[in-house]
Amino acid sequence: MAQFDLDAFLRTQQARVESLLLERADRLSASGAPPRLVESMRYSLLAGGKRLRPVLCLTFADTVAQASLVSALAADAACSLEFVHTYSLVHDDLPAMDDDDFRRGRPTNHKVYGEAMAILAGDSLLTDAFGLLADGPEPVRGALCRELAVASGAAGMVGGQVLDTAEDRPANLDYLVRMHRLKTGALIRAACRMGVLAGGGDAEALVRAQMYGDAVGLAFQIADDVLDVTSTQEQLGKPVGADADAGRFTFPAVVGLEESRRLADAQVRLAVEAVRPLEGEDGPLAALARYVVERKF
Repeated sequence: MAQFDLDAFLRTQQARVESLLLERADRLSASGAPPRLVESMRYSLLAGGKRLRPVLCLTFADTVAQASLVSALAADAACSLEFVHTYSLVHDDLPAMDDDDFRRGRPTNHKVYGEAMAILAGDSLLTDAFGLLADGPEPVRGALCRELAVASGAAGMVGGQVLDTAEDRPANLDYLVRMHRLKTGALIRAACRMGVLAGGGDAEALVRAQMYGDAVGLAFQIADDVLDVTSTQEQLGKPVGADADAGRFTFPAVVGLEESRRLADAQVRLAVEAVRPLEGEDGPLAALARYVVERKF
């Protein structure tokens, strides 16, 4: 049996996401919002990247529907995730947070537009994500909004960021796992579950999406931590070693590089097992789970 062609799949899906985001960014430009604000939002939203969250959302939607969806529902769900993810990056880069000068190989938003505009652009991306997701007749949009809200807020991404910046955070594995299941994993898990909801999947598919998202989210963060100490700024598109410089605990710092790699591989195996009943032995979701780690190491 031929191995799944992940490179071709990613090119297709990422191009699909870029087209969807551009369409919605153009709506912002035509909305009557202040042009400088829209420019700042577009600068970060259309900056490229892996687009992992919307790709996962669309792939789960396609998998449970057994078709390539072009519905506004799946498209809006995918784009709303990237709106929220982009806002989080804009705010993370601010001097009060990570104080980063580069993101995806170019100056961060606040370096181009100033801190105040970067904050407001992030605020608008977050708010407009829910306006986008709620704009349609399908009853399931309410459930999609709830998924995104929980994953983004105090019990999700923002809560994880608080744990990451707490002065009294302990240097132990349990704390690290809890923090990253919120900070990074919550939005990835939501992307998977939102894809199932948008695709009309059943309760079992939703459970499997959650298992997969939990595992992939943690594997992604472990791999990110490893890359922060093993890569270069040219490879990453942003400064390396920032976590260590800020005194933050990472998986390599707490358990070492080799154990970090072992933990990431174990999470990938869990993810692959979770989606086997949905897509068979060699599908795009399994390949994406492996990619999360292999692209890093």
